[in-house]
Amino acid sequence: MPGAAAVSTTVRPTPRATTAAHGEARSGSPPPRGRPAPLHALRYAAPALLAYLAVRGTGLLVLTVWAHRQRHGVWPILATQWDADWYLGIAEHGYAHALGTAYNANNLAFFPLHPVLVKGVAAVTPGTLASTGLALAVIASLVAAWGVFAVGDRLHGRRVGVLLTVLWAALPVGLVQWMGYTESLFTALAAWSLWAVLTGRLLAAAWLAVLAGLTRPTGVAVAAAVTVAALLALRRRFRPRTLAAAAIAPLGWCGYVGWVGLRVGRWDGYFAVQRLWRNELDGGRETLRLMRQLLVYDRMPELFLVVVTLTLIASVVLFGLSVWDRQPVPLLVFTAVLLAIVLGSGGVYFPRARFLLPAFPLLLPLALHLARASRRHRMLVLAAAVTGSAYCGAYMALVYPGAP
Repeated sequence: MPGAAAVSTTVRPTPRATTAAHGEARSGSPPPRGRPAPLHALRYAAPALLAYLAVRGTGLLVLTVWAHRQRHGVWPILATQWDADWYLGIAEHGYAHALGTAYNANNLAFFPLHPVLVKGVAAVTPGTLASTGLALAVIASLVAAWGVFAVGDRLHGRRVGVLLTVLWAALPVGLVQWMGYTESLFTALAAWSLWAVLTGRLLAAAWLAVLAGLTRPTGVAVAAAVTVAALLALRRRFRPRTLAAAAIAPLGWCGYVGWVGLRVGRWDGYFAVQRLWRNELDGGRETLRLMRQLLVYDRMPELFLVVVTLTLIASVVLFGLSVWDRQPVPLLVFTAVLLAIVLGSGGVYFPRARFLLPAFPLLLPLALHLARASRRHRMLVLAAAVTGSAYCGAYMALVYPGAP
């Protein structure tokens, strides 16, 4: 049964073979004598990180050339516009003190970890808030890419880990990974939290889940994955540390939601803020209505919205394949909760693909398929993905009139 396999994975580290299916050293193998373990791990992950930089560098190059031809600056697009502007405002001026009645105007909808980091780092470095925010996003994207690789390698070996990282980098809205947004930071925390779960480090996973819960509303998905893993481990063997992990994981998300309630003077304060952003769970009715409108009734639908729609549909299909592949339960819980929030929301439609950027485990079935495919087929698929991501990212930033 898949559940039983997941329980053993989440309770303690499973013994790792010293070689992968393709004869490559696994990340679980001990580092060579005389070489620090972190350095060994970094060198082991280097192909994935270099491939990640190549994919995102290609996207940045296309954006730069396109923006130059339109006489747009790349810096404002990446560092100061849309959600980045909201986070910079929080870092500089703090949060609103009241709920208010204006729509799309209350900054309490944005979680605090990223603006707190931006303010703290900017205070001790010469950069501006905007440059600090962008630098933190780029650094976090590399940490996230490393975590994505680590999860893929842990489950299926080094080749799958590298391919998973490349696929994550080449998502249609991958440009957001190098913008002053929170997706890269959140993915880094989620990936390393899931890796900690898979290697039996439940308490470390729980603290990473706390930070994820302070980064984005969907941090509850990381907390759910860690808590479920801890509860499954408790069924096998009771340990105080495991029980503590189950209790600690949701504290970040719950803490911020509770703080917003105290700040605005009502128990449902955070959810009232979300209603002012027209963002409520409706079971997916609005999502289905907009999908039908775009794909059936619109004669000339906006290209970016079509990409968003196809991304949502593909995510559901990939989740089904993930269940079929019997992914570990914590990964399935993480992606299931994330999908439920994104698809079940009645809020704005255009950023839905961005909201799913952290759901990298959904790409594991594709990475496994490419690992088994011929080299020619693999190169063609990856080249198409990288080209499409570069084009879509530039189109999203320069042509589509709304926020990414």
